[in-house]
Amino acid sequence: MSYNYIKDPREIEKQSFQQIRALTDLSGLSLEQQQVVMRVVHSVGIPQIAGQVRFSENACSAAMAALQRQCPILCDVEMVKQGLTKRMLENEPLCFLNQPQVADLAKSSGETRTMAALSQWQQHLEGSVIVIGNAPTALFRLLEMLAEGSAKPALIIGMPVGFVGAAESKQALWDMHSELGIECITLLGREGGSAVTAATCNALLRCINGEYY
Repeated sequence: MSYNYIKDPREIEKQSFQQIRALTDLSGLSLEQQQVVMRVVHSVGIPQIAGQVRFSENACSAAMAALQRQCPILCDVEMVKQGLTKRMLENEPLCFLNQPQVADLAKSSGETRTMAALSQWQQHLEGSVIVIGNAPTALFRLLEMLAEGSAKPALIIGMPVGFVGAAESKQALWDMHSELGIECITLLGREGGSAVTAATCNALLRCINGEYY
């Protein structure tokens, strides 16, 4: 038995993004914003989700400048970290979720490990790119830290997925980003996840490398 299908990965990607452009409303978006939205659509297979993506005013430019400086990239979970395109990174992204002290802190404080892991972020926050794709509690805790005066990242990509706190945490990010003086990209609603969040960061890295569709 054999099937007739495209095997060339470059042709698969080319045709995928041709279809995404045809099916997705990209009106009013900058070139870089278009690349992000198309990668989001590509990661979930739903063109209509483009309408849920939100960008702060200087999100793409601030993130690209920071990434070019080889800023720290802070991830809430290992799945997000592993989804980032390694060939485009000089330094390994950071994820502290599985450190023993984080598990101990979470247990003693009665909070999620992703919340406890943010205790390890403080020294890396300034000028960083933060990629949160799994844990609404991590995004809420980060907003609390910033409101209390923690150093500001260059960008927060906040796209946790789920039914408890996910939509609320992303709405809080969007509602508070101007007041906190931070740049952000988010995906409103319950949808999100590690793949879509990593894809957003990867889109910005591809733009830096001149890879546009």
